[in-house]
Amino acid sequence: MAFKLPANTEELLSWKWEDIEPGYRALETEELTAENVADWLARWSRVSECVDEIYSRRYTATTVNTVDEQAKAGYAYFLDNIYPKAMDCEQNLKVKLIRSELEPEGFEIPLRNYRSDAALFRAENLELLATEFKYSTEYDEIVGAQTVTWEGKETTIAQLGPHLISPDRATRQRAWEAQMARIYEDRDAINNLWVKSLKLRMEIARNAGQPDYRAYRWKQYYRFDYTPADCLSFHAAIEKVVVPAVKRLLKRHGEQMGIDTVRPWDIDVKNYVDPLNRPALAPFKTVDEQVEVTRRIFDRVDPVLGRYFSRMIESGLVDLPNRKNKGGGAYCQSMNLVRLPFVFCNSVGTHNDVQTLIHESGHAFHVFESANLPYYPQLAYTMEIAEVASMGMELLASPYLERSQGGFYSPAEAARAVSEHLFTSLLFWPYMAVVDAFQHWVYTNPENAMDPDQCDAEWGKQWDRFMQGYDWTGYEKYKVTGWHRKQHIHEVPFYYVEYGLAQLGAVQIWGNALKDQAKAVADYRHALSLAGTRPLPELFQAAGARLAFDAGTLQSAVDLMESQINRLENVAAS
Repeated sequence: MAFKLPANTEELLSWKWEDIEPGYRALETEELTAENVADWLARWSRVSECVDEIYSRRYTATTVNTVDEQAKAGYAYFLDNIYPKAMDCEQNLKVKLIRSELEPEGFEIPLRNYRSDAALFRAENLELLATEFKYSTEYDEIVGAQTVTWEGKETTIAQLGPHLISPDRATRQRAWEAQMARIYEDRDAINNLWVKSLKLRMEIARNAGQPDYRAYRWKQYYRFDYTPADCLSFHAAIEKVVVPAVKRLLKRHGEQMGIDTVRPWDIDVKNYVDPLNRPALAPFKTVDEQVEVTRRIFDRVDPVLGRYFSRMIESGLVDLPNRKNKGGGAYCQSMNLVRLPFVFCNSVGTHNDVQTLIHESGHAFHVFESANLPYYPQLAYTMEIAEVASMGMELLASPYLERSQGGFYSPAEAARAVSEHLFTSLLFWPYMAVVDAFQHWVYTNPENAMDPDQCDAEWGKQWDRFMQGYDWTGYEKYKVTGWHRKQHIHEVPFYYVEYGLAQLGAVQIWGNALKDQAKAVADYRHALSLAGTRPLPELFQAAGARLAFDAGTLQSAVDLMESQINRLENVAAS
């Protein structure tokens, strides 16, 4: 049976392995030469894109409705019957290309990645990797089922969001306590899943001949341009530069609130509470309104980006409302056969929802900008530049949050919004350091990390190192189990430092935009169009930034952010 592309999505999702295998077998048996390598790569890309698209759509269906049994069955079928066989064939083709010693134009970075993949690949890991995906789904199911009773009604954890930023401190505390208590109820379930996942990851690393899972993950993530030691240096720079700045800001925040100590419900990295008891920003009442205003904002940032966003909306590629049994968090999933993105959020009407949609749309723009690259492997940009796309867009869109610019807010409210974003961005670096430092400990001390109590102790240690300025008295058990609440730790281990590095890149892009917005946006789009065809430092450079881990670069960013916070707070008060 010859391989041919599906006529539509419905046909694709009905495919069995027997529909895909002929495409791989034809590529495996064909002689590879300088004359046919471009066509061979193009045909390989189409087969890979079909597999990738099935995965994307099957996974998305399980998050849109976590209790959809048909969706779960379809995803499980893919993981059990298609994914392992496809990965085996993918590996055979990577080895075939490597052994050919051909160097196709524009394929230098994919070839580098393939050599890493070839060194890591073990057939015995295929089933284990599929199981790891299933464990991620288990975590989503645990989190997706978490609800509380709030004012007599069943409420999702995400729907507590507006109460967590209420100007009434007692309401915030009550909502925060309800959230923490409900999540803590799943302590045993999350711990049990954690131990299973950690054992699995250790086995995967051993099978691949790696000294530990950190070394395995470094190669798997194609981190050729920085080392674990660079991450530890970045942690130290954050401790030196950012932690004192955050302590200053939190102290002033508490003084403005008229409180002696800042408690966790007074402000955190996701929930900014206005210190002057002004009502929380209420940008929209319906997701339709959120969509329309966000469309206008992107039109102002760049008309091409505006058209990208409009296409997503018109094609049903955005799922915004929060609801029961919807997966938590937010993401952008690329569908590489059709070269389109799908954006998933949990909007409830807060300013955080505004930022989240803009953030995930930055990822979506990456998909659009790189869509013309001919080969599927060229689309595999690393997460560091992926997060520059999203975090950079948050800052590039910030001048257009004012209603007069098409946005959601009055001038004073827009100043508040940007100031809050900068404040929480500064809060983020120490939080990122906690998450990353915790994972470095876990995967270099796996035997200790098998004990959830020791994980609690290590999380608490790193929290106290970086997250200074908060009073957790009486709530220590919630503090030390914060690692339960961080999705990345459970589903995509070691994927978090990328956010910190990308934020430093994004602030540099924003600094450029304050001088020349049009050029900064043009550089940003150019960097996104390169996708995975350049080394990471070159991608940062193309965007107008520098990949950095040092205290000096971080200090310049912090100085800019603090100065702008002070300026914007004056505007917001006028």
